[in-house]
Amino acid sequence: MNQTTTTAAGGKKRLTTSAMIASIAAEGQPTQSAPFGEALVALARQRDDIVGLTADLSKYTDLHLFARAFPERFYQMGMAEQLLMSAAAGMAREGFTPFVTTYAVFAARRAYDFICMAIAEENLNVKIACALPGLTTGYGPSHQATEDLAIFRGMPNLTVIDPCDALELSQMVPAVAAHQGPVYMRLLRGKVPLVLDRYDYQYRHGKAQRLRDGKDAVIIASGLMTMRALEAAEQLEQSGVSVAVVHSPVIKPLDEETILREAGVSGRLVITAENHSQIGGLGEAVASTLLRNGVTPAFRQIALPDAFLLAGALPTLHDRYGISTAEIIRQIKGWL
Repeated sequence: MNQTTTTAAGGKKRLTTSAMIASIAAEGQPTQSAPFGEALVALARQRDDIVGLTADLSKYTDLHLFARAFPERFYQMGMAEQLLMSAAAGMAREGFTPFVTTYAVFAARRAYDFICMAIAEENLNVKIACALPGLTTGYGPSHQATEDLAIFRGMPNLTVIDPCDALELSQMVPAVAAHQGPVYMRLLRGKVPLVLDRYDYQYRHGKAQRLRDGKDAVIIASGLMTMRALEAAEQLEQSGVSVAVVHSPVIKPLDEETILREAGVSGRLVITAENHSQIGGLGEAVASTLLRNGVTPAFRQIALPDAFLLAGALPTLHDRYGISTAEIIRQIKGWL
């Protein structure tokens, strides 16, 4: 993982606070800059109904690229997330397709009622793209949206998406725009890892996809945890452990058909992996799907704890809370 270090007394390197906003890319991993912003600009060149709105966070959600390309279609609403969502609802009523950006904590905690009443209840065509999902910042509970999926999964009419990498973000933007109805999507910003191109991946709206096969376990993952699951599976293979990886970017509505098929393979441990609290996210969505359909494999969950997390350097926090590649490997070896 990219991080900044300084040399302390005695020559020992330590992480500096700048690592609290480090890239989630591994050292030497290919990245793409601002894939969401670039994809939205490309889409807006084809569709004049696309508009962009943000709450004082264009630079930090990559929407500044859209603002630069289409200043007359960009709206800076200030630090007023409730107003932001209401304005987007009004634009959608007038036939526009608004893409709204803020931090996930602000959308989920501060603007929930406005999203529910102004957008979701009316089934309006508003696309909400939110940065800093889960544990992708070290700045503590005020910025760590560890419960956003749980909050939004319960909202009727709302599609909920947790993309993995730059390729998926690029492919997802036009697919989300083509979808009729409100969407909440987690947003990876800045230099985003490029992973899925190695697997000839093509985003299919509403579908989970198996990226690699394996006989000992299957990891059903979303978001950046799909990247980590793939890294873990490759390293476990060197130890003789065969692990399949299924990427499920759409959390709601869940692709139950694919998940039931993959979880129903005899003899495999089923593991869910998510950059979210163990409460109310992908893990519980998969578990309830399996139980309701009478599919009962051995089941384990890799997720963040039901707690307010510490502030600090991201690599340290990912190890501490069990979502780093090394920790995924350690847990799977213990379970098997």
